[in-house]
Amino acid sequence: MTPVVAAKKISKFDPKTFLSTLNGGRRIVAFSKKQTIFAQGDSSDAVFYIKEGKVKLTVVSKVGKEATIGILNEGAFFGEGCLTGQRLRLCSAAAMTDCSVMRIDKKSMIEVLHREHEFSDMFVAYLLARNIRYEEDLVDQLFNSSEKRLARILLLLAHFGKDGKHETLIPKMSQETLAEMIGTTRSRVSFFMNRFRDLGFIDYDGGSGLQVHSSLLNIVLHD
Repeated sequence: MTPVVAAKKISKFDPKTFLSTLNGGRRIVAFSKKQTIFAQGDSSDAVFYIKEGKVKLTVVSKVGKEATIGILNEGAFFGEGCLTGQRLRLCSAAAMTDCSVMRIDKKSMIEVLHREHEFSDMFVAYLLARNIRYEEDLVDQLFNSSEKRLARILLLLAHFGKDGKHETLIPKMSQETLAEMIGTTRSRVSFFMNRFRDLGFIDYDGGSGLQVHSSLLNIVLHD
C-alpha cells in the first residue's frame, strides 16, 4: 500500500467521530432532568444531537394549551429548522432525563452537510425515517381509538421489536404527557393504563418506570 493511499484511509470522514468530538462550532452540553434546552420563540441558530438521554418536544398555543409533539432518544437530531431559514424556534425542547447533547452551530452543520456526502446521507435518512413516523402518527390519530393510540405509543417508547426486544422499561412519564401525545384526556389514559395492568400487558416498576410486555400488541392488532 502506498503512503498516499494509507493517508486517504486514515483521513476518511467518520460521522460518529464528528458527532463525538469537539471542534469549531461543536460542543457537548449536559442538561439535568426537566431542564429547558431551548424554548418556543428562542433564536434558531443550531442543530442538536442526543448522545445520551431523552428529550421532549412541546408546543404551546396562543391560549396557553400545551401539546407534546415528540419524545426523542439517543441518536436523534432536533432543532434542524434553522437549516431552512427558520429564525425562531417553533417548539420547546426539554430534557426528560439527564442528557448529554451535542450542539452544532448552523454554519458548521451546513458546511459538513455540503462537504461530507456520508454525513448528509445519514442525516437525510434520519429525517425521512422521522417523517414516515409522523405520517404513521397522523394515520393513527385519524383512524384508531384512544386505547389503540396509547398502546402504540407505549410500544414505540419501549422500542418494541428493536434489536429483538420483547419487553423493556420506560422511564417514568406522567399521564398528562401521554394524554397530550395521543390526543385524549388524562382520565382516559388512567382508565386504559389500569386496564393494561390488570390484563398483564404492563407493570409498574416500583414507581421508577413502566415495564411494557409484548402482549400489549394484542390491543394494537385487535380489530
